[in-house]
Amino acid sequence: MRFMLLQNYGEVGSGCLPMTEWAPGDIKAHIEFQQTLNQELTERGELVDAQGLAGPELARFVLSDGVTAPVITDGPFPESKELLAGYRLVDVETTERAIAIAAQASAAPGQNGVPIRQPIEVREVLSAPDPEM
Repeated sequence: MRFMLLQNYGEVGSGCLPMTEWAPGDIKAHIEFQQTLNQELTERGELVDAQGLAGPELARFVLSDGVTAPVITDGPFPESKELLAGYRLVDVETTERAIAIAAQASAAPGQNGVPIRQPIEVREVLSAPDPEM
């Protein structure tokens, strides 16, 4: 079963400041944690892909009707205070294993080594419907 683990940052009330406001040592520890987790998942044969995403200031929304030129707007806007920071795509035997991996990621170190406790959205990746059905 494949699951997309979506890593969010900036949930209101979490107390976790944006990484741009962390001390260099805290950033280093956080990145090393992510790299170690990815290595462990790779060794177990569970990691398909993992990537960080550019900040919301570089994001664009695209809307198209397939006929006229697409409408492209900036967003999401930073004042929303929450952003999708990255993802992991894992291939595991059970939903429970995907949740366990998400829990590890949520406990990544933040400022002063305190776990970031940011929500990780766990969503199963569905296959396309069988066209013969």
